[in-house]
Amino acid sequence: MKKLLFGLVCILPLFLSCKNETEKSKSVEKKTVLNVETEETVRFPVYDYEGIAPLLYTNTDKTYIVNFWATWCKPCIEELPGFEKLYAETKQNNVEMILVSLDMPNMWKTQLEPFVENHKLQGKVVILDDPKMNTWIPKVDKDWGGGIPATLIFNKEERAFYERGFTYEELKKELDKFL
Repeated sequence: MKKLLFGLVCILPLFLSCKNETEKSKSVEKKTVLNVETEETVRFPVYDYEGIAPLLYTNTDKTYIVNFWATWCKPCIEELPGFEKLYAETKQNNVEMILVSLDMPNMWKTQLEPFVENHKLQGKVVILDDPKMNTWIPKVDKDWGGGIPATLIFNKEERAFYERGFTYEELKKELDKFL
């Protein structure tokens, strides 16, 4: 009996501390735009999934190209010039491009901002900072395994998701199906 009581006394504080951490994380989950201090110091909007979700759907006449990428992802970097070229050619045709950076917070100022500036990226750059990947990845597309680069093309009538890199020609061919 003493061993049982001793065990309960040892385990109870651990259980209570886990409960407090869960309650803290639930309150953080409700935020849409993350960390106001970070937002002031980083040039791009920082979202969790709930904040970025409205950017992944439309009821307008625009067609959207949403590319999930990161500066540390070589295939992502290789395909970006083709995305930029196609966006420059099609933005007057009601096409919008959103570049969703999955870079880690410690890379935003040191890698992401200089990369965007040096390459003069014209698409709208936003940061997705949501550690609950297993929750939000299937919301973007039920078949997405989480690999990048990944691209979502959609308008109010149709949508297609691609978990792969693109050449300019391949991306143009896919986008043409929406225009």
